[in-house]
Amino acid sequence: MCPKDHHLSPITLASPFLIGSVVIRNRVVLAPMSGVTDLPFRQLAWRYGAGLVVTEMVASRELAHNRGESWERLKGTGIRPHMVQLAGREAHWMAEAARIAEANGADIVDINMGCPAKKVTGGYSGSALMRDPDHALSLIEAVVAAVKVPVTVKMRLGWDEQSINAPEIAARAEQAGVSLITVHGRTRQQFYEGRADWDAIRRVREVLSIPLIANGDVETHGDAQEILRRSGADAVMLGRGAQGRPWHPGVLAGRAHPVPAEMAAVACEHYELMLGFYGREAGLRHARKHVGWYLDRFAPEMAPERKAGLMTEKDPDMVLRVLGEELAAYRGHASSREAA
Repeated sequence: MCPKDHHLSPITLASPFLIGSVVIRNRVVLAPMSGVTDLPFRQLAWRYGAGLVVTEMVASRELAHNRGESWERLKGTGIRPHMVQLAGREAHWMAEAARIAEANGADIVDINMGCPAKKVTGGYSGSALMRDPDHALSLIEAVVAAVKVPVTVKMRLGWDEQSINAPEIAARAEQAGVSLITVHGRTRQQFYEGRADWDAIRRVREVLSIPLIANGDVETHGDAQEILRRSGADAVMLGRGAQGRPWHPGVLAGRAHPVPAEMAAVACEHYELMLGFYGREAGLRHARKHVGWYLDRFAPEMAPERKAGLMTEKDPDMVLRVLGEELAAYRGHASSREAA
């Protein structure tokens, strides 16, 4: 499809699209977020209607060296298609990790060129790759050559305002055989400050014939439609907007919003899944932020000291009881507000 022909009519978020030959059931994608979109979170988001979910960033060299955390992040039990995101700075290890991911069930391999975290960019990975497009392309070419499944790339607009090079890198990535590009509408130097520039993503659309996903500051159905209109993208990616509500990508794609009793049940199941996945002690630590996000959204009037106490509570039964009660009592009409 010629880029100029994109979006002659509005996109229906519930409609499927293709990444290579892989069918994606709708156009609302859950973003990969380190420390957030672990297997329990992705399983719930998938069950409640996300079109596609992506693993947390998997370090390529660590995966190739059989490091335990990387293998835990690789898991995609019960989710198809299974999309694995890889990060790294060396073509050899990126290719090796891609082969491992494919051999362990990955249907799509994504290359991380967007993470702004200092510990990632300090190692010349993530969005730091955008500072050296030739080197970035060597990684892309190595991964494409290593696997038979579709390869995608997630990037930012550029390193900073003086180096907006996403269109250049995206065009070269397509020539190298990449099947889809995702662009977060900020530079690395912006981190998550200010507003994502949805219009700037359109400059990437103009150079591509492969699908494009737009990412950044999507909270509501209106946001999703507007980012698609302004960017010309084929699908939308939801990151922080899904924190504390794993059902939300599915809601944006057209599924009914859960009533408070269902929200409470999901939150409690999420908590229990995390304890089961990580073990009790580690699970309690990993679950804290999720408990906080659920309470921020659906129990905003809870006293700060009570919220802090629940987040650090070591008795799972106590957490489950209070979390369930608070969400079941929510009367904020989430369905109308969040889907508007």
